Amino acid sequence: MGQWERFLEPYKQAVDELKVKMKGMRTQFDIENTNSPIEFVTGRVKPLASIYDKSLEKGIVFEPSATLAREIPDIAGLRMMCQFVDDIETVIQLLRSRKDMTIIEERDYVSHKKQSGYRSFHVIIEYPVQTIHGEVNILAEIQIRTLAMNFWASIEHSLNYKYKGVFPEEIKTRLQYAAEAAFRLDEEMSLIRGEIQEAQKYFSENKEQSPPHIKEEKI
Repeated sequence: MGQWERFLEPYKQAVDELKVKMKGMRTQFDIENTNSPIEFVTGRVKPLASIYDKSLEKGIVFEPSATLAREIPDIAGLRMMCQFVDDIETVIQLLRSRKDMTIIEERDYVSHKKQSGYRSFHVIIEYPVQTIHGEVNILAEIQIRTLAMNFWASIEHSLNYKYKGVFPEEIKTRLQYAAEAAFRLDEEMSLIRGEIQEAQKYFSENKEQSPPHIKEEKI
């Protein structure tokens, strides 16, 4: 096993464990027949190329080390998607109440958007990973955002990669307009939240019920 593979293994384990735990929270809401603030959860370990770019940006030696682990807290990353803006605060409160992780830092880009228009809530946590060599405490970043925020961020990330962070003015302006449009969509959806959740509950309860006159064919 190479030094990078050995260094990143606890991060991979943490992402796998945290995805199961975060998805488990959603399942518990379903079991209690309560609207879940969590729509879905994704996770990843930052690729070596991205770690290298970040190390250059921060002036850190590109090698597995405690310094690199401390200065790049999003090597392990999760995203928790919500339907409504208000759900973000609910998820944050759930994370704050957990005993299996410690919140180190919170960054509110929902109430205080970035200049680009980016909105999301970032939480840096310390999470203990159990290995054959003992417990390893790693840092991980959890991003909580709405589906609309995530759509915008995904597009902005792709364009950022294409233009290497230097956007043409027209693209920059249109992205800012799009970010505001996405947030207005979130606000409008929040106004009819009750109707949406009632319709989703009705659909969920009835989608698997076949009409009595229709019989399933055996394949």
